Amino acid sequence: MGKKFENSSIAYALGMFAMMVPSQAFSAFYSYYYVEKLGLAIGLATIARAVFLIWDAVNQPMFGYLSDRTRTRYGRRKPWIYAAIPFFMMTFVMVFAVPEGLTDFDLFIWFLIALILYEGVATILWVNYGALFPELFQGDRLRAKASAVQQGFQMVAILIGSALTPILFNALGFGSMSVVYALVFGVFMLLFVVSVRENEQAMKEPPLKLIEAFRETLKNKEFWIFNIANSFAQTVNGLLGSIIPFYAKYVLKIPESQVSLLLASIFVSVIPLVAVWYFIVRKLGGLKSWRLALVVYGLSVIPLWFGQNLAGGIAAGVVVGFGLAGFLVTPAMLSSRIIDLDAEKTGRRREGVYTAVAGFITRSSGLISALAFWVVGMIFGYVSGENPGPNPEATFRYLVSVVPFCLLAVSMIVSLFLKNLSDDNNEQIARALEGQTVEK
Repeated sequence: MGKKFENSSIAYALGMFAMMVPSQAFSAFYSYYYVEKLGLAIGLATIARAVFLIWDAVNQPMFGYLSDRTRTRYGRRKPWIYAAIPFFMMTFVMVFAVPEGLTDFDLFIWFLIALILYEGVATILWVNYGALFPELFQGDRLRAKASAVQQGFQMVAILIGSALTPILFNALGFGSMSVVYALVFGVFMLLFVVSVRENEQAMKEPPLKLIEAFRETLKNKEFWIFNIANSFAQTVNGLLGSIIPFYAKYVLKIPESQVSLLLASIFVSVIPLVAVWYFIVRKLGGLKSWRLALVVYGLSVIPLWFGQNLAGGIAAGVVVGFGLAGFLVTPAMLSSRIIDLDAEKTGRRREGVYTAVAGFITRSSGLISALAFWVVGMIFGYVSGENPGPNPEATFRYLVSVVPFCLLAVSMIVSLFLKNLSDDNNEQIARALEGQTVEK
């Protein structure tokens, strides 16, 4: 790779594209695949998710700490990423290539093992990838540029993972679909990892000891408030992605072949709306814009309740896209600022630990999503695709609209407690955002 491409925002964004294509397909369709297609009961699916979170509570912070302490001639993060690439490909295929004939408890065991292996390897990738961002891009101007490019690649990946997936699994089956996405991941992830070079100076700094590293992280009040609020909003991202196929079937009553159009209405609209949110951040500042995004996101899910057909679903999806765009754009400045302030205080850059602990808080949203699915399913009698109960339409109207609205209301309330993380002044933010078109 040329020197100009090395450590560029595009090189870094390739990693996001590589991971988001299979990750979005997983989050959007694994529940639909196991519960609706294979007949796994919601209760068993929820238990599997809970067991994973216990495992995740241990592995995510530890992987972050180990990454911060790694010292090799190849860097701190890259050796972990190289090692995880083949295992991620294999475990992703394992999730969707379920052997024929598995039912009930055997299917539950397969799902549990596949989930633990897949998300364990995914943790290694996401922790080390995320830890590279504050190190590679120093200062608001470069971070704004890198974040803008990264989000553009992310939206394309989400669109592929959401809208193309139904077409692929209808044509090829879930197993073959997973192989295609695993290969796409492998190619683009390798392009990313060979195109970045870590900061050698960061590796010369002696790492904090285990207890000290986590103590400094866990007592950071702003860090906790920010990530707890974000976790409730992140729950909505995962919930909407996984519920849309059910919503299409039971509420809009459209065939699987049209699910791609519904998903595309959300994610295609996000791409131009990202620019609108950058303008809002420039005018209001990071903290106010983040809170506004939570409010708008909460209001944007209301039209989904009124969907009756494909046209109504698409119109509601475009509205959701505006709220989603705001949530994707606004947190970047705040999370990087929290890490910078910690580095000023401790004299150590601990992106790995912060990324890992933040990831654990955010990914705990998966349990909230699974519990919401289970509780609402019990209320209305939905068990699985083989036993949808007397009113599956009500089940998925509530899950796609009422539950997300309540979660985002909680997120907004929590965000009001974030008082010590002041916004950069509007002039500085404007310069940062205007500089996003200037190459490093």
